[in-house]
Amino acid sequence: MKTYEVAEKFTSINGEGTHAGELAVFIRFRGCNLNCSYCDTKWANNDGCPAEIMTVEQLTEYVLDTGITNVTLTGGEPLMQEEIYPLIASLMSHGKRVEIETNGSIELKKLAGQAYRPVFTMDYKLPSSGMESAMNMENFSCLLREDTVKFVVGSVQDMERAAEIIGQYELSGRCSLYFSPVFGSIAPEKIVEFMKKRRLNQVRLQLQLHKYIWDPAARGV
Repeated sequence: MKTYEVAEKFTSINGEGTHAGELAVFIRFRGCNLNCSYCDTKWANNDGCPAEIMTVEQLTEYVLDTGITNVTLTGGEPLMQEEIYPLIASLMSHGKRVEIETNGSIELKKLAGQAYRPVFTMDYKLPSSGMESAMNMENFSCLLREDTVKFVVGSVQDMERAAEIIGQYELSGRCSLYFSPVFGSIAPEKIVEFMKKRRLNQVRLQLQLHKYIWDPAARGV
């Protein structure tokens, strides 16, 4: 029987992405293969994090009981969970919109080719994260219009690199593109000025709504 290591599960609003502000069910899995400098879920990233071991059936029942359509699989890094596809297929077969928040280091090709294809919100880790070398550049070729690349920016250098990646991989028009500030590290208006200067017409500034509605360190929101 396939089981998953669930660090927490809750209902809230999507704080970011194309469905920001909409209700969503969140399933946060334990474990991550990266160690970003600004990570706000470090508590869920290590093996010592308490986790509930749950089956596909249990997680599907939990989601169905909420009556909410949007499901966000997050972490940690959700694609570290072995054989995550059966869970995705189960949820989508019940009419759920499944979105995976992934850090950009793990191959998406196999999952993108499945009959039940989730929506990907993929990070590209910029220089300030300390993890850019781990990025899987082949993932860009798997993205569709409903997917998102999120650039978490903490400096002008980060934004310059993001603009370079957008141009190099011709991401404008391929998928949604977001600049999201490292919370407390860069003023949002500075990002807007950069976007204006570089004429980044298809990039959106996005603030993490949950960090403005609740305490930025709060869990389960």
